Amino acid sequence: MKTAVVQSVCECQARLSAELDEQRRAVRGWARQRSRELSAPANVVRASGESFNVGWACPFCTRNTLRAFDGTTLVFQEKATPSVPPGSRATPRSSAPTQ
Repeated sequence: MKTAVVQSVCECQARLSAELDEQRRAVRGWARQRSRELSAPANVVRASGESFNVGWACPFCTRNTLRAFDGTTLVFQEKATPSVPPGSRATPRSSAPTQ
């Protein structure tokens, strides 16, 4: 899946980011402030036009932040898929007791 990342800054100075798919749907949103990173729900508004808006719920100050973006500036990159599926172990473990 190809995704693009948009970023903005909240009034509390947290850095807001959202990962968008090629249809400009929010895949995930997050916020960083100092060394902390928290989930920040993101929603795309008016995604069909040339410009669109992204809204975040900032987890640091609880503000709803809405920012406008130009769709022609998005750069989509292939999202790396993990070689080991989530939930499976990378190396098999033996059930034999260790000495």
